[in-house]
Amino acid sequence: MITVRDLAASVGVSISTIGRAMADDPRISAETKAKVRTAAERAGYIGSMAARVMRGGTSNLIGLMIPDVRNDFYAEIAQALSETCDREGYRLVLAITGDDREIEARHVRELAGARASGIIIVPTPSPRKDTVRILSGLAHVQLLRRSRALGDTWFGIDDEPSLFDATQHLIKLGHRHIAYIGGREILSTGASRLRGFRRALEDSGKRSSQTAEFLGPTTTAFGASAMTGLLNMRARPTAVVTGSVHITLGLIEAVEKLHAPVPKKLSVIGFGDPLWFQWWRGGLTTIRPPVEELATTCGLWFLSRIRAKNDPIKSAAHKALANSTLIVRATTNPP
Repeated sequence: MITVRDLAASVGVSISTIGRAMADDPRISAETKAKVRTAAERAGYIGSMAARVMRGGTSNLIGLMIPDVRNDFYAEIAQALSETCDREGYRLVLAITGDDREIEARHVRELAGARASGIIIVPTPSPRKDTVRILSGLAHVQLLRRSRALGDTWFGIDDEPSLFDATQHLIKLGHRHIAYIGGREILSTGASRLRGFRRALEDSGKRSSQTAEFLGPTTTAFGASAMTGLLNMRARPTAVVTGSVHITLGLIEAVEKLHAPVPKKLSVIGFGDPLWFQWWRGGLTTIRPPVEELATTCGLWFLSRIRAKNDPIKSAAHKALANSTLIVRATTNPP
């Protein structure tokens, strides 16, 4: 394998110049950088990340910390961010927290130890103090969820209007007994989605004892359990709206298992929009988040800030909100 000494000799520069050119050091001219990179590609030279870190630099790694990769929602985010990082010369490292603050803390320590250039994080409901401390000294941005302990730099979805619009759609169809199955209010996303549901009912004067709310973990198991309980109610709601992709999957599981009459006697609005949703029961009416747009915008902004070198991410707050779209299909009808 060719060494840095061999590469330096072939280009006619010093070993330190090779390292600086490969690290995009501003002290090296664009012409020299181009010569070094061309020679490195021809020779098959592989730079040492460890050596770069020992010189006081950072790696070209960007950490992405998410609760679950089996969720189509997070998988699409990971795909979009990976492509964005790759185009910009960075490499995405995936870390799965399972919404466990202890696992989250371990991943943050490992990424900091690897001198990652930054971390994009979907935070757990209550990050540990050492997680907050480490991230305070490391470029990071929150995605989707927001924990005030981690600062005010955040890219998210304006969830409250999304659930408001979905619930209003059911009300306009004539539904009066509407149920909501969503995440707990301890999550910033869970709280804002629940506010949207409640506000739609209150604005239309429909919120009453007939309203049913099922709040719990954003899992398929909880969605199936809540939907089973709803279907077994004596005064069954005529419509239900969900606030999570996994909860929607659980709802579908319960509907199929119990042969519930959707949409004939029960209207359903899901959350998320994997391809097959358009085929379920003639097409699931659902809230489609702008996943790819959000992830790409977040990634490009974050990498541009990292390259700015003066680290404004730690000193300046930044917030960007994207809007979801209600996709009306076959599973919502008048009661």
